[in-house]
Amino acid sequence: MTSQVVHRTTDGGQSWQVVSPDLTTNDKSRQGISGGLSPDNIGVEYCCVIYAFDESPARQGVLWAGSNDGLVHVSQDDGATWTNVTSNIPDLPPDGVVRAVEASKWAAGKAYLAIELHQVGDFAPYVYKTEDYGQSWTKITNGIADSVLSFARHIEEDPVRPGLLYLGTENALYVSWDDGASWQSLMTNLPASPVYGIFIQEHFNDLVVGTYGRGFWILDDLSPLQQLEPAMVAAVKSGDASGSGTKLFALRDAYRFQPITSSFPNFNDPTAGQNPQYGASLNYWLGDAPEGDVTLRIDNAEGETVRTLQGTTSTGINRVWWDLRGEPATPLKLRTKPQFADWMTLGAERVRQLQTGGAILLPPGTYTVTLEVGEETFSEQLMVIKDPHSEGSEADIAAQVALLEQIRSQMDHTAILINRLEWVRRQLDDLRAVLAESEDAGELVTASEELEGTITGVEERLLQLRYTGTGQDRTRWPARVFERVQYLFGAVATSDFPPTDQAVEVFETLQARMQETEAEMDRVLDQDLEAFNSLLRERGIGPVITEIR
Repeated sequence: MTSQVVHRTTDGGQSWQVVSPDLTTNDKSRQGISGGLSPDNIGVEYCCVIYAFDESPARQGVLWAGSNDGLVHVSQDDGATWTNVTSNIPDLPPDGVVRAVEASKWAAGKAYLAIELHQVGDFAPYVYKTEDYGQSWTKITNGIADSVLSFARHIEEDPVRPGLLYLGTENALYVSWDDGASWQSLMTNLPASPVYGIFIQEHFNDLVVGTYGRGFWILDDLSPLQQLEPAMVAAVKSGDASGSGTKLFALRDAYRFQPITSSFPNFNDPTAGQNPQYGASLNYWLGDAPEGDVTLRIDNAEGETVRTLQGTTSTGINRVWWDLRGEPATPLKLRTKPQFADWMTLGAERVRQLQTGGAILLPPGTYTVTLEVGEETFSEQLMVIKDPHSEGSEADIAAQVALLEQIRSQMDHTAILINRLEWVRRQLDDLRAVLAESEDAGELVTASEELEGTITGVEERLLQLRYTGTGQDRTRWPARVFERVQYLFGAVATSDFPPTDQAVEVFETLQARMQETEAEMDRVLDQDLEAFNSLLRERGIGPVITEIR
């Protein structure tokens, strides 16, 4: 038989002392051990092994120990003496395994137990709490599903909200807002599996679950569970959220992390995990399904709106992630086929919409998030923190963002120019399709083709018109000024450093080229297009428009 022995060190592990001289066992065969750490055969067939141990965060010197032969001991003098409190636990059969003991941070005499007896054919959950150092215990198992997989594996107390508990059984994860008086399932997308361990990473406020056979799972940002109001908790229990109101939960700080180079994983690596979404989690509660849209508006410290997000509209808890970026740049709406690619189709809307990027990663600082639901608004502050691993300063980031805003402004302006040219070319294509039915429209067809050729010549100075989005056409055809500005934007946005002198000079050069092309475009639209529209009016045909005002 092995002995249940607790050791203590006060010098970083150089020496150890036994602090369990009077821990009792069921087999009466414990022998005291002194000196250094004793070895232990951890075969499950052996009893008298300490399986669970915890010290009280509320008072120094309060220690709890639970063994695999069903005994629970408590010490209030830092292990000098121990009290066996097992007999005080009601309805507890003998020979159970104390899988978890959780000392409360809110009161020194408070603790929770998770005990299981499946190895002796008892599959019921045995979960308890005490508030008087184990002199009395209350069984807290209401709401746990009754099955052969209901035996308890682990219990964990929330570090923020008193009375909020998490419980793992052989096949499920549960949550309680009333100190264990009742439990609700917290499975969501968690696969049914033995929950062997629960840990709360307090800095990021994430719930980490270790399972047997299904890997590690993380529930990111516990803020909504910690901030539910009584009416919302009642709604969770009943499954009916109606009338429970609307709430924007206080927001967890968000880190403005920069990407780092990671190790190259093996393909189809079964041990690879999934990272959470980047940015800030914005959490809110809806008691009733809204009639209209739900929006989340983010304002910077100067009160300027930097991003507006569409919210989800489910009753209960909703979560929307903000990637810490401003609005994306104006998209390109290409209404014509790529050059020399008549085989392509434009789709029902006859538009090839290209996302141009240009969403700026906003600087660290304080932001205001406003939830808008119908006529109601709710606001909370959000702190965005600079990447602690980054060597760039906040002044460096400010200089970087200032140039990115200039580049982004030029990208938006150029996208508008390209979209106007595409709209004119689309109309000229459609006009020729109509004129093809007329026998005396040869002059107009020729004039239309010449005008489109001129406009195409202007547009292809701004954008590579041969791109099809297939194969390697972006390496086959040279980038034009718009794509070069896009590339410059990405280069300047890399890491947390101010732009280089070369980047500023390149932008000035590209900006000058864009301005020259815009001047040529204005001449073509003011003169060549106007001359063509005069021909159309002579034939009683409406003009080609350049924009809708």
